[in-house]
Amino acid sequence: MGLPEIIRVKLSSEEAGSISVTPVVVREMPLRELVELMLDITGKDASRIRELLLRGTLVAGASRYRWASWEADLAGLRMLLDSLPSPEPARPFEAERCVRVVLHGPALRREVTRVSLEQRRFLRRRSFWDALVEIAAETGVAYSGYSYRDRADRYRLEISQEASARIIASASLLRYSRLEEHLGKGDLIRIEFLVERPSA
Repeated sequence: MGLPEIIRVKLSSEEAGSISVTPVVVREMPLRELVELMLDITGKDASRIRELLLRGTLVAGASRYRWASWEADLAGLRMLLDSLPSPEPARPFEAERCVRVVLHGPALRREVTRVSLEQRRFLRRRSFWDALVEIAAETGVAYSGYSYRDRADRYRLEISQEASARIIASASLLRYSRLEEHLGKGDLIRIEFLVERPSA
């Protein structure tokens, strides 16, 4: 028996630390999209995905997804998984395909679009993005897997003392003072680049 293309999913918010009443949205969701939400947890393991589909619930990010559980066809799931991208550790870092960066620090996790980082301050010839790509090229980034939720490859830049000093010095290029303030504290430990693959 084949897999259904569309799943009727109830979507609600999962707010940490408090009990609140949030509206439930019912959505017709492609099975492929639902499975992609599971893959960052399960990897391409058809048996584990089958268990989640049978359970009928998934928490991904700040959302809870619920559906009528059913026992999915294992062969069909394997075919679906084969059609999805796999991690490619040998894939070179292509800064021009980066769509977002995630800034990590002891008390910081912030996602910023590349477009935001490319914006220049008045009369500045360089952007913070230019400086960041330069640091990444000189320091080197490490491949850290494929994000199915983001549909992008992840590359990690560990922040050394030298890189931290350069980032702090370059923060004045940012157009957004709040982000400049965060980076100026020098408490970044890692930057993650999310890089989309070229369309087939």
